[in-house]
Amino acid sequence: METVGQAGYRFLVLGGLASSLVGRPRWTHDIDLLVRPDDARDVLAVLRTAGFSTEETDPVWIYKAFKREVLVDIIFMVMGGIYLDDDMLNRSIERDYDDLRLRIPSAEDQIVIKGIVHQEETSRHWFDALAILGRADLDWDYLLRRARVGARRILALLIYAQSSDILVPSWVIGRLYEEVYRQ
Repeated sequence: METVGQAGYRFLVLGGLASSLVGRPRWTHDIDLLVRPDDARDVLAVLRTAGFSTEETDPVWIYKAFKREVLVDIIFMVMGGIYLDDDMLNRSIERDYDDLRLRIPSAEDQIVIKGIVHQEETSRHWFDALAILGRADLDWDYLLRRARVGARRILALLIYAQSSDILVPSWVIGRLYEEVYRQ
């Protein structure tokens, strides 16, 4: 991660590391970096120069780099069409993990990402999002703006959270419901 930053590329740490810093602790087997699509191949090259084995795994959304026991996913498009953009970068936060200072997406962006990428085989994302909802002090207007890319999924997540006694304001659910079902 330090190598990528020193090369001048902006990125955020996603996945289990990021969600454990604002939600619930959980194990992860890799390091997920979110980069801009135009930077993905260059970031891969930087890691290759640093001694990683690399592969262009899927040209639509992810490349991978391996070194010893370390797997780095270079993600440049999250399911649903989420990209690293200026809003996400400007809202990102720094957190300490061991001896590292990591820049991660805001709690709101993590909730949206986790709510959208949730699948049956990756139910951990749903529960990560619920943990973040229950622990973070959220900017609900920003969350609603970001939720537009997956509004139905985020609406379902927020209703489920409220049914589990996680404090989600009813006006947030109402506004998202209106946006999804407006005729």
